[in-house]
Amino acid sequence: MHIPFRLQTLVATMGLAGAALLGQAHAADSIKIAMVIPATGPLTQYGDMVKEGVATAVEQINAAGGINGKKIETTVVDDACEPKQGPVAANRVVNDKIRYVIGPVCSGAAIAAAPIYNNEGVVVITPSATSPALTEGKNFHFIFRTIGRDDQQGPAAAKFIINKAKPKKVAVLHDKQSYGQGIAASVRDELKKANVEVALFEGINAGDSDYSAVITKLKSAGADFVYYGGYHPEMGLLLRQAAEQGLKVRMMGPEGVGNPEINAIAGNAVEGMLVTLPADPASKPENAALVKAFKDKGRDPSGAFQMGAYTATQVLAQSIKAVGDDAEKVADYLHKTAFNMPTGNVAWDAKGDLKAFDFPVYSWHKDGSKSVAEK
Repeated sequence: MHIPFRLQTLVATMGLAGAALLGQAHAADSIKIAMVIPATGPLTQYGDMVKEGVATAVEQINAAGGINGKKIETTVVDDACEPKQGPVAANRVVNDKIRYVIGPVCSGAAIAAAPIYNNEGVVVITPSATSPALTEGKNFHFIFRTIGRDDQQGPAAAKFIINKAKPKKVAVLHDKQSYGQGIAASVRDELKKANVEVALFEGINAGDSDYSAVITKLKSAGADFVYYGGYHPEMGLLLRQAAEQGLKVRMMGPEGVGNPEINAIAGNAVEGMLVTLPADPASKPENAALVKAFKDKGRDPSGAFQMGAYTATQVLAQSIKAVGDDAEKVADYLHKTAFNMPTGNVAWDAKGDLKAFDFPVYSWHKDGSKSVAEK
C-alpha cells in the first residue's frame, strides 16, 4: 500500500513521538543516580572505592524491590578529581536530568561543582570530600557529606601527634591543593596552639617524581616527624625517597593517603605510616552480613570510602522512599532526619555537614593492612 509523502511524514513524526514517550515511560521506571568520580587520572582507585559502596547498596535496594517500585539505575560521570573538570561533570549531570549524585570524590572538584548542583536542585552526597570550604558559609541546601571535615580530621591528627607521638620538631607539607593545603594548615595551627615547634610548612608539586629537594630541607630543619596533606602518590614517593636518602622520620597523612596503592609506591618504607581514617564499620559484629555482601562480590568493606558511599546511597534511597522522587523534598528530608546506618548515627546540620564524626588514627603496614595506632 502506497502512503502519500505528507502522511508518511506524519506517521514518522508520530512514531518518533511515540518512541520518545516510551523512552520517557522507561526512564520514569527507574531512579537515576550519578556517581561523580575520578574514572581517569592518578586517583581512580578512590573512584573504585565509591563504586564498590554504591554498587553494594544498589544491589540490596533493587533486590528488595527498589524504591517505591522503581529500580535504581547508576551512571558514572568522570571528573578525574580535577577542579577544572568539576563544573563540566556537573553540567553533564544536569543536562542528563539526573537529580541525585554520590560524589564528587575530591574536595577541589567538589568545591568547583557545588554551586551548579545547588543552583540546579541536584542532591549531592559526597562520601569523601573533606574540605570545610565545600560547605562553610555557602548556604547550600542540596550539598551533604557522609564524612567529617578537615577541621575535625586535622585536630584528631594533631591530638595524636601531641599526646602520643610527642615529636621534638614537626615539618608540615602539603600539595598546594584545596584538600591537602587545608588539612595541613589545620594540623599546623593545632600544633602551634600546643606549643609544638613546626620547623617547616611548605608545599610540594603534586605529580612530581623527585622530592629530593624537600627531603634535604627536612634534614636541615631537624624534623623528627612529618605531616603531609595530600594524596597517596606523593606520600608514597616521600616515604620511599626519605628512606633511600637515610632520613629516618615518622610520617603521617589524612585519609587521602590511605590507599592500598601506596604500598607499591613506597615499598617497605610504608610500614608504620600514620593515617587518620573514618572508623572502620567492617569491624563491628552487627555489620557481619553487610561485610559478607561486600566480600562475596570481591569488594573491600574496610576501605576509606566504601562504607561512606554505601551509607550515602542508602540514606538517599530511604529519603526518596519517604517523600517521593522530588530532589527538593529529599534535601529537606535529609536535613531534618537522623539515619541509623552501619557507619553509625547519620545526621546533618544546616550546612549539610555531619553533626559528629570520628577520625581514629591507624598505623599502616607493608602488607596493606592497618591497625589502630597506639603511639
